Amino acid sequence: MKLVTESKGSLNGGALKATLHTNQGDINLNLFPDHAPKTVANFVGLAEGSKEYTQPNAKGTNSGPFYDGSIFHRVIDGFMLQGGDPTGTGRGGPGYKFGDEFHPELQFSKPYLLAMANAGPGTNGSQFFITVAPTTHLNFKHTIFGEVADQASREVVDAIGRTATGPADRPLDDVVIEKVSISREG
Repeated sequence: MKLVTESKGSLNGGALKATLHTNQGDINLNLFPDHAPKTVANFVGLAEGSKEYTQPNAKGTNSGPFYDGSIFHRVIDGFMLQGGDPTGTGRGGPGYKFGDEFHPELQFSKPYLLAMANAGPGTNGSQFFITVAPTTHLNFKHTIFGEVADQASREVVDAIGRTATGPADRPLDDVVIEKVSISREG
């Protein structure tokens, strides 16, 4: 796997937002390109299908939007929901890794933060999670790159967070990310 480095590029200026359109409702997210530019560029590129990747996406192809059709494969009540793995196993990704971006202003001191899941330092790829509670033990271990934008979205996150799970914290009924849309404002 190769190491990826990117600049903010087209992410400069204005608000950058993402919406996870799930089979349980929409989750609107405010992204933080000024605090985590590489991570936001990676997420946006995968969501839009403009970033190259070498492993098949959830639809089984190696091009186009990466997250569409993937699931939240791990949900832990009172902690977080994890998605972004096209295989739905917790082991899949885009075929590359990139470094962490920790910012002192971004701490896991509140719920509803969007962050990268990883297997240790410098192992970010495509998997991400959304917290449902303060999780300060994660500070400086996972890159925070956004937050849930509104109350309706928080309610969707909370509902998914309470879903029944089986082995490996996998929801018994798939919670599908049908599409991720990106909007640029300003």
